[in-house]
Amino acid sequence: MTRTRSIVRGIGGYLPEKVLTNADLAKLVDTSDEWIVQRTGIRQRHIAAEGEFTSDLAVSAARKALAHAGLDAGDIDLVIVATTTPDYTFPATAALVQNKLGITRGMAFDLQAVCSGFVYAVATADSYLKNGLANRALVIGAETFSRLLDWTDRATCVLFGDGAGAAILERVDLADDAPERGVLASSLRSDGQHWQKLYVDGGPSSTLGVGHVRMEGREVFRHAVGMITDVVHSTLEQSGHQVEDLDWFVPHQANKRIIDGVGHKLGLSADKVVATVDQHANTSAASVPLALSTAVEDGRIKPGQLVMLEAMGGGFTWGASLIRW
Repeated sequence: MTRTRSIVRGIGGYLPEKVLTNADLAKLVDTSDEWIVQRTGIRQRHIAAEGEFTSDLAVSAARKALAHAGLDAGDIDLVIVATTTPDYTFPATAALVQNKLGITRGMAFDLQAVCSGFVYAVATADSYLKNGLANRALVIGAETFSRLLDWTDRATCVLFGDGAGAAILERVDLADDAPERGVLASSLRSDGQHWQKLYVDGGPSSTLGVGHVRMEGREVFRHAVGMITDVVHSTLEQSGHQVEDLDWFVPHQANKRIIDGVGHKLGLSADKVVATVDQHANTSAASVPLALSTAVEDGRIKPGQLVMLEAMGGGFTWGASLIRW
């Protein structure tokens, strides 16, 4: 007998060249490095260049993931791009990524769950692979979030940055007595009654424009720790694991206070938590895969280790995925 699993074959991340520090922001809006670091833990963020689109960031991350996996673009038959900042209203950014990589088979589509997008996309790809709809999935979180910001609003403009991260999942059949591997469990949640606590005040159907990010920061923080902790426990319960079994916790990089609060509530030691928020800021759907790729590239995450991904975003949406690396 065998078990079908979606294993991680490769990982890659990309950050735009331009770095915007807190000191740079202090020249644009009434803020300071001390104010930003104390409240968020953020020290800098990357900003996409003029003419550099979400699909460009996604392709750069995808190429790194393909190289890490030792695969060619033609080996991919499913492309999912999690993004809140697509190049166009349509076609899907995933179709543009597919074209730029030279992939001419399989399927490609976008997924919109804001900051939870990559976790949602991992769970979606895992389902597609396990059901035989594809063999290898390129799962990307990519954002040019800076283009949604009101640069006069210090409550939001200091929080976000641009970037992309990608993972390649592959369908494999493992013997029942083979070591545990791949995506073990996922839990996804949403509750639309909270939508006005974190949203963009524009869109093609409502205002015919893009709009800007609007957020009730205290309300988001108030809900975040409890919601995230709940979904992590649910995912662990599905897989038969406990918090103590985790080697690494890779959370959404929104705010150092939220990351610390979740870690404390879960009873996780700080040395098991991957934190990149100080260097990347909140890159929305790119946040988790960027943190993941950083920890793989620097050697922290190793084969055989148990890794928990989690994220929460506007909607509210939130979710977690447990992966045996």
